[in-house]
Amino acid sequence: MKKYVVTITRQFGSMGRPITRHMSEILGIEYYDRDIVDATAKKMNLPVSTVSDAEETARNPFFDYLFPLGMENLARRDMIFQTQKSIIMDLADKGSCIVIGRCSDYVLRHSHNLLNIYIYAPYEYRYERCINDLNIKPELARKMINSVDKEREKYHWKYAGYGCMEHKDIMINSELFGVEKTAEILSDIVKKKFG
Repeated sequence: MKKYVVTITRQFGSMGRPITRHMSEILGIEYYDRDIVDATAKKMNLPVSTVSDAEETARNPFFDYLFPLGMENLARRDMIFQTQKSIIMDLADKGSCIVIGRCSDYVLRHSHNLLNIYIYAPYEYRYERCINDLNIKPELARKMINSVDKEREKYHWKYAGYGCMEHKDIMINSELFGVEKTAEILSDIVKKKFG
């Protein structure tokens, strides 16, 4: 099989991370998610919590203009994105892999052998997964579904210049097949495309 990269963009609660983990096992390749946060924190000499708080959030630049004391945070977010971009490109150069989020579809857009996937699911399914699988309290689950998806969308627009669902090769509703079957279906597509 030739070297390839799969990027995964997902709605919060759609079970994108467990699906990716299972795909990684099926395909026998690495997947990168929180590892990128850890590597960024190490490279920038920042606490992991600072990188986690800054990534995938994008404040309105006009708001930052009105409150210039917040400019340091804006500059830090941009530096975190640039550092993560460099890390993602290095990981993709090393070998076949799956990269979750962080505008990886945009960062790797010029790569050969790239497949961009978007995982979504209906709101109620995601709500149930948050409560039953991720052990999030019901009132917090609703807030997180709305806020995380909005922040991811704003982040994607800020750094990629387009929304999360655009420029995807495959979009799949994870409710239709569940975690394992969705991972199997996507892995079969990867094998057919790059095998």
